Amino acid sequence: MTDTIALRAKEPGSQDPALAPPPDRGASIGRIVGLDAARAVAVFGMYYSHVGPWSDEFGTWRSFLMDLPHGRSSALFATLAGLSLVLIAGGSEPKTGRPLRQAVVKIAIRAVLLLALGTWLTSTGTSIVVILAFYGLYFLLALPFIKLRARTLAILAAACGLGGPILVQLMWTATWTEGFDAHDPLVRWGGDGLLSLLLMGTYPAMAWMAYIFTGMALGRLDFARKAVRVRLAVVGPALGLLGYGGSWLLGKLMPQTATGFDDESYAAFDKAWKEAVGSADTDAWTEEQWKAFDEEHASLWDKLPAGDTVGTGSGLDWASLTGASPHSGTPFELAGNIGVAISVIVGLVALLAYCGAVSTWSRRVLAPLIAVGSMSLTVYVAHIAGVWFLVDHPANGVGYETGWRMWAVFCVAAMLFALIWKRLLKRGPLEWAMTLATKPAKFVR
Repeated sequence: MTDTIALRAKEPGSQDPALAPPPDRGASIGRIVGLDAARAVAVFGMYYSHVGPWSDEFGTWRSFLMDLPHGRSSALFATLAGLSLVLIAGGSEPKTGRPLRQAVVKIAIRAVLLLALGTWLTSTGTSIVVILAFYGLYFLLALPFIKLRARTLAILAAACGLGGPILVQLMWTATWTEGFDAHDPLVRWGGDGLLSLLLMGTYPAMAWMAYIFTGMALGRLDFARKAVRVRLAVVGPALGLLGYGGSWLLGKLMPQTATGFDDESYAAFDKAWKEAVGSADTDAWTEEQWKAFDEEHASLWDKLPAGDTVGTGSGLDWASLTGASPHSGTPFELAGNIGVAISVIVGLVALLAYCGAVSTWSRRVLAPLIAVGSMSLTVYVAHIAGVWFLVDHPANGVGYETGWRMWAVFCVAAMLFALIWKRLLKRGPLEWAMTLATKPAKFVR
C-alpha cells in the first residue's frame, strides 16, 4: 500500500569501504519485487473474497481450499503494511535524527489520507468492507513504536494477538457505543466510526495490530542473511500449525462448544445460510437490510442447532475464542494468519532474490504479478469501483454474477493495466498522488 523500498543489507563494520564487496544488485531488486509479488498475492486473494466463488459444501477439502483466501489475504496485506512502515523508517538500518522525523511525518500524512480515502469509499455504499480507513488508524497507532527492535515488536504482536480478541469480544456487549457513534464525525460522513476502527469493525485495530507489529518486526530483519530467511521459513509454518492446528485439536477435544453444537450439526444451517445470502457481503448491510432479510428468511433460524445463543450472550465466550475460521478474530486465527503471511513473504523474497539464475527467471515469469504489487493501492481501489459498478449499482439494475469468471477478469485486467502503466510511468496513479502528498515532509527539521 506504500511505495516499495529495498531492504538493505548491513555492510561489514570492520571492513574498509573501498575493499567491501560490491552490492548484489540482483538480490536487492529481488527483495523489492519479492515484496511486490506478496502484495499482489494479497490483492488477488481479496479479489477472490469479494467477487470469487463460494463453496456449496461444508467441512470438505474442497470447501477448505476454496476458503483459503478469505481472511488470510487481508491479513497478509496488513502484515505487508507494517513491513512497509519500517522500510520507510530505514528497514534493517533504522534512520535517526532528521531523516527519522521526516519518515514519521510521511507515515502520518499517508495515514490521514488512507483514513479519508477509506471513509469516502465506504460512504459510496459499496458492499466491500473497505480496509483503507482501518489502515490509516493502524499507521497512526504504530508511529510511537517505529524505532523498536524486531524482538520487542514481536512481543507486541503476541500481546495484541492474545489480548486484542478478548477486548474486542467484551466490546460486543457494551451498551454505550450507540451514543458514542452518534457524535462520531466519521460515522456522520458515512464511514466506519472510531469505535468500529478500534474495536468493533471487521478489522479491529486492537487485534489487527498483531499483523502490523509482525510486519514491522520483519522490516527490522536483514533478509540478506541466510540464517534470517531460514529461521523465518521455520517460524512461519510453525505459527500456522499452532494457530490452525491448535484450533482443530481443541475442536476435537471439545466438540460441543458453548453454543451447544459442533461443526457437523451446524452444516445444515450453514448450507441454508449460504443459499439465502448468495454472494452478498453481509458485513456492509444496514439495519433495514437485515430486517428485510429476517422477514424473508424467517424459517432460516429454525435450522440453528438447539442451544445456539449467537448474539444473545454477554461477557466472554471463551469457547468461541478457540476457533480459527476466517475473520473470527480469535488468537488462533491471528496466529495462523501470521504464519501464512510470514511464509508467503519469506518464500517469495527468497525465490526472487536468493536463488541465482532461478531468481532471474522467476522475476521475468512473475513480472505481471510484480507489476500489480508495485501499485497495490491503485488496483485495490479500482476493484472496489469495479464491484460498485458491476454488482452493487449496475446499469441493468440486476448486476453481474460473481464467481470464477469475474475473479479471473479482475485479475487479468489488473495485470494488464499494471504492466502497461509500469512501462509508461514508474508509479501507479494513486501511489504517485500519495508520494506527491508526502513531499512536505522534506521541510521537517
